[in-house]
Amino acid sequence: MSLWPITLWHLLALIVLVAAVLIYRIFARRRKRARLLATPLTEEQRAVLARLVPMLQRLPEDLRPSLEGRINLFLDQVTFHGNGGLEIKEEMRLSIAAQACLLVVNSPVWFETLRTVLVYPAGFLTGRSDHDGFVVHERDVGSLGESWNRGPVVLSWDHALQGGLDPDDGHNVVIHEFAHQLDALTGHTNGIPILRKGQGYAGWEKAMLDAYHGHVERLERAHPTLIDPYGATNHQEFFAEATVTFFEKPRAMREHEPALYAQLAQLYALDPADW
Repeated sequence: MSLWPITLWHLLALIVLVAAVLIYRIFARRRKRARLLATPLTEEQRAVLARLVPMLQRLPEDLRPSLEGRINLFLDQVTFHGNGGLEIKEEMRLSIAAQACLLVVNSPVWFETLRTVLVYPAGFLTGRSDHDGFVVHERDVGSLGESWNRGPVVLSWDHALQGGLDPDDGHNVVIHEFAHQLDALTGHTNGIPILRKGQGYAGWEKAMLDAYHGHVERLERAHPTLIDPYGATNHQEFFAEATVTFFEKPRAMREHEPALYAQLAQLYALDPADW
């Protein structure tokens, strides 16, 4: 008697079993994601955020459930590691997650590839390579944060904490680095994130480039700038710093850079100048 029919049926059964397991895992992940997004924070967590990230108190009431759900999803997805002897505490995780999720509170975009956040106690040294022809010079430079394509994000806790505590100074390392994460979702970190449906590339490019060149020109003339001077480094840093200004100095941006503000308001589907 031939064993071929039995082997074939075993193979088909195995394929069906594997497919069933994969389908189950997909639906289980979707159910878990939906449950997390629908779960509110505890009163204790809300109290921590009210103390550490006062900017959130400005958020319109109808957006708060969305923010809390995204914070829960973030905390479930991302593992925090302390570097330089830092012990990660729950309030650190909450503060960083809340600041990061503010960028996507009203957006379908998510930090899909991020799995790890590394946190140093304060500023840290990071390696840089400079190319001089065929010669590569390695050096260490001080940093407050880093964002790598597909993760991780690296942060100084001192500066992440200060950024959350002062919502009006125009400096926020968490918002800056997570703007880079959104920028990188296209596959390239170049100051052109995934735009919203109906948001045209031409309008985005004109507003960003006009504002960028104006920013650089003001710095060259030693004039004060609304957006942090670091934004003049390149287009991706300008996008990250413009995002910080959008959330921390929205009324000034709407007044002095109305086209840029309008593009960011459309991208994030938020209007913080009216909060």
